[in-house]
Amino acid sequence: MDVYEKPYDPLRPMICFDERPCQLLKDVRDPLPMQAAGTLRRFDYEYRRGGICYVHMAFEPFTGWRRLIVSERRTKREFAQEVRQLAEEIYPDAEKIRLVCDNLSTHSPAAFYEIFSPEQAQRLSRRVEFIYTPVHGSWLNMVEVEISVLVKQCLRGRRLGRIEQLRCEAEAWCWERNRLSASVDWRFTTNDARIKLRKLYPSIEP
Repeated sequence: MDVYEKPYDPLRPMICFDERPCQLLKDVRDPLPMQAAGTLRRFDYEYRRGGICYVHMAFEPFTGWRRLIVSERRTKREFAQEVRQLAEEIYPDAEKIRLVCDNLSTHSPAAFYEIFSPEQAQRLSRRVEFIYTPVHGSWLNMVEVEISVLVKQCLRGRRLGRIEQLRCEAEAWCWERNRLSASVDWRFTTNDARIKLRKLYPSIEP
């Protein structure tokens, strides 16, 4: 919460990062088109599962910018490659990237050393400051709100059977959100956390 309340600093951008699994679903039968104005397309209840893919999102709430990638896997390789792009291509002049993420095992500097050379991994480790949400507290990551908006506005109730189809739809949504510079109206403060999460704060018994 303290990080969220700090003023915007272009040399130390705060990026919220997370992933979400998405089930690919295919129609067994083609939907029936609208028969008349005001009617809906008709879908058969039967569908075929097409596997799982993952939406990875990096979100900078202060500027209303997000980056979205859809991949077949969620491993250290995907995470390391995405952070490298943030550090070296998108924010090359930043002194330090403050990366807010959850405690998933892939979200650590160790991922850099498994994928890149020791020299490059060390450079990335020095450029990225990891800020972890509490265990069972990933809802404190602002990108969770943005991913929820993606689901509600773009993915929910739709059958997208191929990863390319889902990627195209999600990237179109991302482009429009960036065009609008849409962001999150975050109202949970440090003082709120001290009340709601008081069990997590150390205390001195008299």
